[in-house]
Amino acid sequence: MKTKIKPYAFLTILALTLIASFAFTPKPNSFKCMVQMINYSGEGAYVVISLINPEGEYEKTLYVQGDDDEWYHDISEWWRFYGKTRPSIDAITGATIGGGERAISVVEIENDKINAGYSIRFETAVEDKEYHTKDVEFPLTSENVKLKHEGNGYIRYVRMIPQ
Repeated sequence: MKTKIKPYAFLTILALTLIASFAFTPKPNSFKCMVQMINYSGEGAYVVISLINPEGEYEKTLYVQGDDDEWYHDISEWWRFYGKTRPSIDAITGATIGGGERAISVVEIENDKINAGYSIRFETAVEDKEYHTKDVEFPLTSENVKLKHEGNGYIRYVRMIPQ
C-alpha cells in the first residue's frame, strides 16, 4: 500500500525546514567601533581593522579607514595579506583620520570567532611617519569587546559597543 503525502503537508514540511535553517545559521554580531586618535601633526592616518586567527595570522579585513588604495602598501604587514589577492573590501570609508579626530564605524564579526582564540588588530600608518602594526590588538572575547583599549601609536584608544 502506497502512502500519499498531501500537498499542504509537503509545503508545511518545506517551510519548517527553511525556517529552521535560517534560525540556526550563525549571524554576525555588529559592533559600533570608535577610534580616537592622539594629537599629532601631519597627514591623516590610514587605519585597518583586521580579524586575526588563533595562529596569529590575518583571517579577514573588517574595515579600512582611508580610500586611496595607492597608499595601502604603506600598511606593510596587512598588505602582505591583502595585497596578494586583493579581495573586495565592502567597508571602506572615504577619509583618513587626522590627529585628535575620532571616527565611528560598524564592523561585523561572526559569533563563532568570539571566545575562540581570535584577536582584533588595529594598524595605523601616516604618510612620511612611523607605521604601527599593532597600534591596538586585543583578544576577541565577550568581555573585551565592551572595554576601552589604549593605543600604542596614533590611536589614543578604541572602544567597541555591541549593537
